[in-house]
Amino acid sequence: MSQKKRIYLSPPHMSGEEERYVAEAFRTNWIAPLGPLVDAFEEKLAAYVGAAGGAAVSSGTAAIHLALKLLGVGKGDTVFCSSFTFVASANPVLYEQAEPVFIDSERDTWNMSPRALERALDEAERARNLPKAVIVVNLYGQSAKMDEITEICDKYAVPVIEDAAESLGSEYKGRKSGTFGRFGIYSFNGNKIITTSGGGMLVSDDEEALKKARFLASQAREPAVHYQHQKAGFNYRMSNVLAGIGIAQLAVLDDRVKARRTVFKRYQEALSDIGGISFMPELGMSNRWLTTLTFDHEKIQTSPRDIIEQLARENIEARPLWKPLHRQPLFEGAAFYPHDESGPVADDLFQRGLCLPSGSSLTREEQDRIIQVIADRINYK
Repeated sequence: MSQKKRIYLSPPHMSGEEERYVAEAFRTNWIAPLGPLVDAFEEKLAAYVGAAGGAAVSSGTAAIHLALKLLGVGKGDTVFCSSFTFVASANPVLYEQAEPVFIDSERDTWNMSPRALERALDEAERARNLPKAVIVVNLYGQSAKMDEITEICDKYAVPVIEDAAESLGSEYKGRKSGTFGRFGIYSFNGNKIITTSGGGMLVSDDEEALKKARFLASQAREPAVHYQHQKAGFNYRMSNVLAGIGIAQLAVLDDRVKARRTVFKRYQEALSDIGGISFMPELGMSNRWLTTLTFDHEKIQTSPRDIIEQLARENIEARPLWKPLHRQPLFEGAAFYPHDESGPVADDLFQRGLCLPSGSSLTREEQDRIIQVIADRINYK
C-alpha cells in the first residue's frame, strides 16, 4: 500500500516570480554577496514594516548577533531574553561571552511577561548590574506586549532587540511587528512565512547603526584599495541571488498572512467544540505563522506527544511547543524570573502544547486529514 502524501509543518511556498529575479542575478553576474537585489530587498522590506532601513544578512541569528555588537555587549555583561523560544534567540549572547538571564512568559500572549521583566530589572538596578539589552521574542507570529515592555525598558534605559523572526507581517497597535525596539530582526529560513532559503534582516530607525552593521557583516573591511582591517568582522551579508528570492516573496507576504490566518480559522472552527482545547491568544493581528494549541489535561486524557505520534503514523509533521531555554542543558545555572508564584508559565505551555501544520499552501483536504486524526485520537482515548 502506498504511503500517504507527506504534510509538513511549515514548508516553503514559492510565488513563481522568484526564478525571474534569480535569472536577473545570473544575467548580470551579481552572484556573490552584495549587489543591487540586496539593496532593493533592504529598501522594500524596510518600507513594508515602516523602518528607516535594513541590513540583509545570512540569518536571523546573525542579525541578533550584530544587534548585540552594536549595543556593545561583551564578556561578563548580562542580556535578558525570552525563555519560551528557539535557542537562536539566546545563542548570540554566548558568542559574546555574555550571560543570558531568562524571563518567563505570560498567558495573554505566551510571550515575555512584563511583570517578570520589571521585577528582574528592578533587582538588577538595585544590584547595579542592569543588562546591556533585552531580547523580546514574538512567538509563533503573536506580538509580545511591546508597548508595556518598551515602557519598562525605557524606565531603566535598557535597549530592546525585538526578535520578530516568526512574526513578519503581524501588527500590534497599528504598527508592524519588529519596529518597536532599538533593533528588529526577521528570519527568512525555509520554514518562515516568506523565505530566501536562508537569510535574515536587521531593521532600525538608526541608519548610522545599520551602516555599521553592514560594515561588520562584510568582514569589517576598511575603505582602502588593499584589504585593511582594524576590527574583527563577520561573513554575514546576504547573497544577491537570495535577495532576489526575497523580493519575490515579499510581494506576496500579505497573501501568505491571509492564507495562514485562514488555516488557523479552520482549525479553530473544527476543534474548538472539543472541551479542553485552547488556541494561542491573539493581541493585535498575528500572522498565525503556526497554529498552536494547548490541552487541558483534566478534560483531555490524550497528551500532545500522543497526538504528534499519531500524526506521524499518518505521515504528518507536528511538533511540541518550544522547550523553555531555562530548562535547556546549554543554559544550566542561568537566572530565571517566573511570571508569578504559581510556577513558570513557559513550563506549563511546553507540557501542554502542540504546533500543527500551518503552511500557506496547505489544502483544505490536507487540513481535513489532520483534523480527523486529532478528533479520532481524542475520541478514542
